[in-house]
Amino acid sequence: MAKNDKINFSNPSGFPEFLPSEKRLELYLLDTIRRVFESYGFTPIETPAVERLEVLQAKGNQGDNIIYGIEPILPANRQAEKDKAGETGSEARALKFDQTVPLAAYIARHLNELTFPFARYQLDVVFRGERAKDGRFRQFRQCDIDVVARTQLSLLYDAQMPAIITEIFTAINIGDFLIRINNRKVLTGFFQSMGIAENKIKTCISIIDNLEKIGEAKVKQELEKEDISAEQTAKIIDFIKINGSVDTVLEKLQHLAQSLPEAEQFALGVSELATVITGVRNLGVPENRFCIDLAIARGLDYYTGTVYETTLLGHETLGSICSGGRYEELVGTFLGEKMPGVGISIGLTRLISRLLKVGILNTLAATPAQVMVVNMQDELMPIYLKISQQLRQAGINVVTSFDKKGLGKQFQLADKQGIQFCVIIGSEEATAQKSALKDLQTGEQITVTWDNLAAEIKQRLKDEV
Repeated sequence: MAKNDKINFSNPSGFPEFLPSEKRLELYLLDTIRRVFESYGFTPIETPAVERLEVLQAKGNQGDNIIYGIEPILPANRQAEKDKAGETGSEARALKFDQTVPLAAYIARHLNELTFPFARYQLDVVFRGERAKDGRFRQFRQCDIDVVARTQLSLLYDAQMPAIITEIFTAINIGDFLIRINNRKVLTGFFQSMGIAENKIKTCISIIDNLEKIGEAKVKQELEKEDISAEQTAKIIDFIKINGSVDTVLEKLQHLAQSLPEAEQFALGVSELATVITGVRNLGVPENRFCIDLAIARGLDYYTGTVYETTLLGHETLGSICSGGRYEELVGTFLGEKMPGVGISIGLTRLISRLLKVGILNTLAATPAQVMVVNMQDELMPIYLKISQQLRQAGINVVTSFDKKGLGKQFQLADKQGIQFCVIIGSEEATAQKSALKDLQTGEQITVTWDNLAAEIKQRLKDEV
């Protein structure tokens, strides 16, 4: 590169970069999510950002996701090593596009070291080569939990998921939300009972799953393309429109289970759905936080039972803010055995972007510091350092102003960073072992002895909460 060539250092499209105030919000949300996950006994793991490409593509794992491959880039003086550095076949590597496929590989690698049911959480970054646009990123953080068992997994784990979702979104105070629950066996069984060919059922379910995005008229057109008759289409639309209270919908489904032909799969799905709903209620989830929505299908083929989508009421255009479901075969892919699991995922980067844009969330102060010890005189710096350490040892976050500037400029600097209190010690205060404490939010200023300074600040911080 020529000496005067300009380097384009702008952010690559789709790869977010947070300002301090935004990053602190992300960390706050991560801490909140982690606390709830751990309260249910989920244990943390972290899988590599890079996996073998054959792992990510095994048995159709890739789906519609565009994978970022990893290829060595050699410096000019090492081009002779290019053939050796190139990775092909089983050595080809790529960035992970979700957490579930790496979880399957993780379990296969550590099968004899894990205890089952294995309940884990991950708060990792994933990468997808999709077109970057508003609310869509090529790099984003997902907060996932899954419980995986060998052979059998209790439906009560399915019931726990809405309880966990409720606790998280209540804790971060994003407003009213609704967890919509369904069971894929209900949909599959309904299509079977109408005589729809087995090889078309998954496609039909995917079409139904897009109802909110494309509308009823388009759903009918798409079903017609699959040679679904007008009579069958009308029955499908009527079925997914069944609504009312949870008990009302369950009663209608149980009645259908008795009257539909060849309804064994349908009846099993209804039974599982009723069991999950009972568990959700026993876990104390408020009735206004969940419902049964027969149009929820989760388009991914690997879901086999319970499915969830969470909607922020009044902001439905944001789409699902947390989704997931139960699967039977996915995690056992690499072991050749049945390993049922259930999990949910929060696309945190997308969620933050969307909620900041509509004003539901606000960024935090740029710094975690609650107090600035200002610099009145350089010769008093030993005192400023001592007082700063005393406050930190009391659990208060402190920034010490090392550069001597005008007092007003130091106040402005503190205020700009969202620091509420300034500790002011000049010659007179130093002699008396006192300090002035200024509240930048109210403008109030008081005098406090050094012995009482930490307690006074902590009390005022407590009163602000």
